[in-house]
Amino acid sequence: MNAASVRILVTGGTFDKNYDELEGQLRFRSTHVPEMLELGRSRIAVEVETLMLIDSLEMTDAHRARVVERCRAAPEARIVVTHGTDTMELTARALHAAALPKTIVLTGAMVPYTFGSSDGLFNLGSALAFAQSLPAGVFVAMNGRCLSGARVRKDRSNGVFIECD
Repeated sequence: MNAASVRILVTGGTFDKNYDELEGQLRFRSTHVPEMLELGRSRIAVEVETLMLIDSLEMTDAHRARVVERCRAAPEARIVVTHGTDTMELTARALHAAALPKTIVLTGAMVPYTFGSSDGLFNLGSALAFAQSLPAGVFVAMNGRCLSGARVRKDRSNGVFIECD
């Protein structure tokens, strides 16, 4: 395993949505992760791999199995998964159940990166920092907090992630 670098697996979610002015809807074109890394002046070695660009509400168990398999096959011991927030907890639990000997950090955004007021850039930077410093396990990094992937859930009434027992 390549311990010196971090693999970023892109799955889509609000992180990568763009506003389609003609249709008045949020759509996917391509990932914003490389641009975000450049804007954040990231100096760590990363490998960005786009697995899919979908809303997490459309994510199926087959999609989650693909995320698990790519994490398993990745040569890096440290992985960040960008993901939509609506079902991030389900993917975190699937990764936790796989018990991979790697540090895997899921992150996303509540507001699209292209809106300018997005939490995405901060969350990506936090996830990269947590991925480099935490031991093997599955975590969710949102809004400066790092939570257990096995116990995380989205508190929809408050728009935050919390750990449950």
